[in-house]
Amino acid sequence: MKKVVFLFIAILLSACNSAQSIISKEIILKHDLVNIQELDPTLLVDLKYSTTDNFMETDVYGELEICYMRKIPGKMLVKAHDLLKKNHPDLRLLIYDGLRPRSIQWILWNTLIDVPESERSNFVANPKSGSIHNFGAAIDLTVTTKDGIPLDMGTHYDYFGKLAFPRLEDSLLVVGDLTLEQVSNRDILRDAMTGAGFGTISTEWWHFNAFPYKITKQMFSIIE
Repeated sequence: MKKVVFLFIAILLSACNSAQSIISKEIILKHDLVNIQELDPTLLVDLKYSTTDNFMETDVYGELEICYMRKIPGKMLVKAHDLLKKNHPDLRLLIYDGLRPRSIQWILWNTLIDVPESERSNFVANPKSGSIHNFGAAIDLTVTTKDGIPLDMGTHYDYFGKLAFPRLEDSLLVVGDLTLEQVSNRDILRDAMTGAGFGTISTEWWHFNAFPYKITKQMFSIIE
């Protein structure tokens, strides 16, 4: 089954990688996008879908290595970074994903072919309605040292399991599946992000939304 999935990914990549994974100047201007490192050069970026270090073990972003967001969420991210550096001068934010065109969302969705569609949205938003990432108003990230070494959060990025669920942290801590240090590190991230106005979700410690879905849809259009 895994070979079938990766063959499917390869077919999709051949169709969209050159055109859709690179954010053109026209798209940037049309949707008022910003390069978050131009807003704050001290933000660290490692787009996981521009590498093979992701759950698909496949580079789906091609040449795209810049993290783009809508301007308002981008400024909120800078505020979150300022809060983190104020409260923890030796720590920095490391971005794993920002704007994600819907063409890429389809690849992620269809990669989870072994997960029933009714459960798949626990891990990847249905592309039909769109992820807040597809609007350029969500961010995936972690906290690192000044040298870029990620803090221990208990799981890696895009871990599809209960250990990544913020809503279960108290019980996971009690049974010893997460440590106090790991939960405290997640709290450091959440404090900075929520302090800047971002919202959390219950199944991914790394994911934050600038606005709820309904408001996001009213403010922005999906970037295909």
